[in-house]
Amino acid sequence: MRVTVVYDSVYGNTEKVAKAIGAAIAGEVRVAKVGEVSASGLQDADLLVLGSPTLGGRPTEPMQGFLASLSEAQLKGKKAAAFDTRYSGRFVKVFGFAAEKMSESLTAKGATLVAPPQPFIVTGKKGPLKEGELERAASWAKEISK
Repeated sequence: MRVTVVYDSVYGNTEKVAKAIGAAIAGEVRVAKVGEVSASGLQDADLLVLGSPTLGGRPTEPMQGFLASLSEAQLKGKKAAAFDTRYSGRFVKVFGFAAEKMSESLTAKGATLVAPPQPFIVTGKKGPLKEGELERAASWAKEISK
């Protein structure tokens, strides 16, 4: 299986999760920061995994731009999954989360989600990741790549 994991990261937490996901998947896996991969570079991927921190209820601006650059022709019938890192603060739920918005964008352009949007929790605005989240990311990666 050929998998491309595209992520953005502000404080390094999402990058750690993306790399844990990439390391857990058997096959040909490419893990790249958004901006290091173009939409046309996704053609050979059997599975596309997107990850972003949740900022203001959305993915980061670079990830939003990447999503906007993806066409229906590039995503139609492609398997996909999305994850985010999020802080479980008091008002965070009001605005929503990045993974849900990325998933909606992917399915609107014809991708088939292989799993519901997946959150990974940071213990503070800048992190670190909650204990056990990298192991959970690896387990999730194995599930979505079946």
